[in-house]
Amino acid sequence: MGLPAGVAAGHPATAETALEILAEGGTAADAAVAASLASCVAETVMTGLLGGGHALYLDGQSGTVRALDCFVAVPGLGAEPREPELVRLEVPFGAELVHYAVGPASCAVPGLAAGLGALWAAHGRLPWRDLAAPAIRLAREGVDLPPAHAACLAMLEPVMTMDEGARIYAPGGRLLSTGDTLAQPGLADALGLLAEEGAASVYRGELGRRLLALSDERGGLLTRADLDAYEARWLEPVEVAYAGTRFLTRGDLSGVPGTLRALPRLRSASPAERVAALVAALAPGGPDGHTTNLVVADAGGSVCVLTSSLGLGSGDFVPGLDLHLNSMLGEVDLLRGPLEPGRRMGSMMAPSIALDGDRPVLALGAAGGTRLRTALVGVAAGVLDEGLDPEAAVERPRFHPAGRAVNAEPGVDEDGLARLAAAGWQVRRWPARHHYFGGVSLIATSGPAADSRRSGRAARVA
Repeated sequence: MGLPAGVAAGHPATAETALEILAEGGTAADAAVAASLASCVAETVMTGLLGGGHALYLDGQSGTVRALDCFVAVPGLGAEPREPELVRLEVPFGAELVHYAVGPASCAVPGLAAGLGALWAAHGRLPWRDLAAPAIRLAREGVDLPPAHAACLAMLEPVMTMDEGARIYAPGGRLLSTGDTLAQPGLADALGLLAEEGAASVYRGELGRRLLALSDERGGLLTRADLDAYEARWLEPVEVAYAGTRFLTRGDLSGVPGTLRALPRLRSASPAERVAALVAALAPGGPDGHTTNLVVADAGGSVCVLTSSLGLGSGDFVPGLDLHLNSMLGEVDLLRGPLEPGRRMGSMMAPSIALDGDRPVLALGAAGGTRLRTALVGVAAGVLDEGLDPEAAVERPRFHPAGRAVNAEPGVDEDGLARLAAAGWQVRRWPARHHYFGGVSLIATSGPAADSRRSGRAARVA
């Protein structure tokens, strides 16, 4: 027996799309592709078609688990090397002032579309056009802006309202707020091209042509050779033993394998001991990009976890298509080593599946930049080690170490925080729960759960 068929995602429309495709007989891959395309309409504050991602896929028939790398690559193949001209911004993020670099030259080679195409080619069953249809419908009709997305938009207003973003996110000069309709009619045309030409449209078709035209016009670094050379890659996941399971995930900048190895068992720990153990295992570091995650399990035992991101977004939109460019070259903490054209950039994304022998018992992923690992490890520990039900594990108050400060939501054990303060940590008590602390979506043996911090939704297949 595997995981129950269901979905957990970062927006109700994303989750509903996955359920629709599963009801039509689609596989977990079909549902994940369609849901990801839907998220590129409903969750454009967090992700987009011109971003990148990572996925983990468990094939229900063979039992094999493979990782899919569709993250962004460094641009500039076939061109003279030059330093990107970036626009520097400071954005208040709760109690922290975060430094960003955006602009057209911050756009790396997009990978998400290639990844969705590879996922569908390997494990899909329904026609490609059918998978794009729900997202096209959402783009034509508009989609509600939920509270967490509205709060994130308000924080990112300086970037999201640059260029064509002002028309999209502040129509009539007023920034969208909770419950407003997010209208992006150009995305219907963009997704129509994707449905017609396939994922290759972003690389060798009309979408790629328009992306290059914008990049050339505004001083971006993308070249025709970059798009021609890009391919999604199937890889072996990283495996670590944790809480009696085989925990399959990503290494790279995620830090998840090392954190799980360093984390002692928490089942018998007091609340204060749990706080201390998690803070000790979580070393700081990583970028503050904006990300979303979805998890799908089908009735045949296949499972897909897919995380995607635009970074902050460059502030530039492909004319007529409402496609926001990624800003990964402006994510300073992703720039490890020389910027060699064609090289994959590092990522903190960590789609994960835990197996009891060969049987999946938990599939999860997280969004949240520097907080992604903190949120994912804390929730995984809650389910696999401490025995919490999925919703309790996701909704439990979180805390995150950053430098020598620990940020804490209301409800974190006060004795544990006091011990940290006595040990020299600066404790920042946040006044309310906040999307700063990441967004986790998961399916466990007892059911799915999605993070209210990101206005997520989870549902079983009826």
